[in-house]
Amino acid sequence: MRTLALGISFAFLALAGCAKPAENAAIASANAADAIYFGGDIVTVNDAQPSAEAVAVKDGKIVAVGTLAELSAASRGAGTRMIDLQGKTLLPGFIDPHSHFMSGMAMEDQANVTAPPVGPASTAAEIVAELQKFARAKAKKPGDLILGYGYDDNMLPGDHPLTRDDLDPAFPDNPVIVLHVSAHGAVLNSAALKKFGISAATKTPPGGVIARKPGSQEPTGLLMETAWISLHEQMPASAPELEAGQIKFAQDLYAAAGVTTAQDGASMAPQVEVLQRAADRGELFIDVISYPFIGDLDKILAAHPASSFGKYDHRLKLGGCKIMADGSPQGRTAFFTTPYLTGGPGGEKDWKGEPTFPQDVLNGMFKKCYDNGLQVIAHANGDAAIDAVLKGHETATAGAADKDRRTVIIHSQFVRKDQLQKYVDYRMIPSFYTEHTFFFGEAHIKNRGLEQASFISPMRTALAMGLKPTNHTDFSVVPIDQMMVVWSAVNRKLRSGEVLGPDERIGPLDAVKAITINAAYQYHEEGSKGSIEPGKLADLVVLDGNPMKVEPDAIKDIKVVETIKEGKTIYTAP
Repeated sequence: MRTLALGISFAFLALAGCAKPAENAAIASANAADAIYFGGDIVTVNDAQPSAEAVAVKDGKIVAVGTLAELSAASRGAGTRMIDLQGKTLLPGFIDPHSHFMSGMAMEDQANVTAPPVGPASTAAEIVAELQKFARAKAKKPGDLILGYGYDDNMLPGDHPLTRDDLDPAFPDNPVIVLHVSAHGAVLNSAALKKFGISAATKTPPGGVIARKPGSQEPTGLLMETAWISLHEQMPASAPELEAGQIKFAQDLYAAAGVTTAQDGASMAPQVEVLQRAADRGELFIDVISYPFIGDLDKILAAHPASSFGKYDHRLKLGGCKIMADGSPQGRTAFFTTPYLTGGPGGEKDWKGEPTFPQDVLNGMFKKCYDNGLQVIAHANGDAAIDAVLKGHETATAGAADKDRRTVIIHSQFVRKDQLQKYVDYRMIPSFYTEHTFFFGEAHIKNRGLEQASFISPMRTALAMGLKPTNHTDFSVVPIDQMMVVWSAVNRKLRSGEVLGPDERIGPLDAVKAITINAAYQYHEEGSKGSIEPGKLADLVVLDGNPMKVEPDAIKDIKVVETIKEGKTIYTAP
């Protein structure tokens, strides 16, 4: 018989053995589980006990993991619900290592202009048509701002990018902003450019891109990086009366994907307050971890001192601070040591991208976070940006670079192997993004060449070096779909079906660990989340298939049947 992991004591068993029958019943009732799950595959993600027949849950926590006979004898009472999985698979609830939770709130009032298979728009004309359809459906009036999300210039035929000239005829009286799929820029029509004061006289800020019409300084409408960030901060906030509904809408998106812990990976000060109000009202039914953007950190610390970070308050936790070092490789704004093969997004020649901030400023950002005792998550895609992040870390830590800070390098897309060794030395965590192989792999081959593109998100190498990589969606860049995350790590397929970087494929269990126990470790929560073990939260997900048993290519087709947060169902599939 396998060893039974139980959250009860031998003292209780001895007491129950010598007590009177009535006393036995009272003791049994007090210690009985609320529910016992059985009848399907149980993937614990606990190397010491990889699988089990049954799991017992009480008061929102896992109390026992073992055989059904053992749990029935020790944890079943009159009120225990016996939940038959009917052949389905039970796993720990998925933990989101990096996304933008607040984007989910906004999406309810934005047009989906992403390319297939996520959205319907694969040409500039189709993007405009979707925006028009959305404007009619939402009864937008002249002067109302119209937003679309998911524009990917790499997917348009003939390399014809979307410009203000495509948008203006359809929207002469409405400012229109079409967010780039990278979330690092947008295309604005003329009314929007005027609204935000962007013209031929506007200088391109350091670390930014304002695409210009050939032979002139007239903007085409595309703004990227620092040229966009200042406008992003001016976007109108949601009306207070809409907050509760939008918070629920965003949580429902995550819960439907089996996610029980989500991240907002670059919260501005007003967004932190939106989350805090939702927490204070008791509206959060999943855990949300907010990482304030470094530019707003002083404002946020004035209202939320550093001592309040790192602990939950009604399911909201301020996790640390978010630093940006560069842009996106698919947007050709990631910072590299060698030039892009295709030039820059604005037609720049010999283009290597640019850092978001100069090195001395980046150094100061790291120091500010570390001096306040805050964890850093640093966005870096290109290898030059990763060099800058490593230097910022080294400078700010003054000889103690290897302390266990769990600094996370978000994306680490084009990391070199020598940089991975520094991650090992400095006890850093790469949070990879293997879905790029499918969504943007062809663009990376075109922009960076096959050899460099084949080493994006090198999960297998990182694991072999002893790192604990996580793997994310960067929602809303791509949808919240954790089975797609696992599938992409296992298969690394392009849209064409060809494999990009076959040597970096990993097994399904390691892929699941990247969104469960490794993600819990990233958040300093491995003691309470990430695996099915006694004492941990009963954060669970039920799938209609076992990713360890299906054919690798079928992993993406597995569906979430139920999501459970601390023993309570928060999502059930229709």
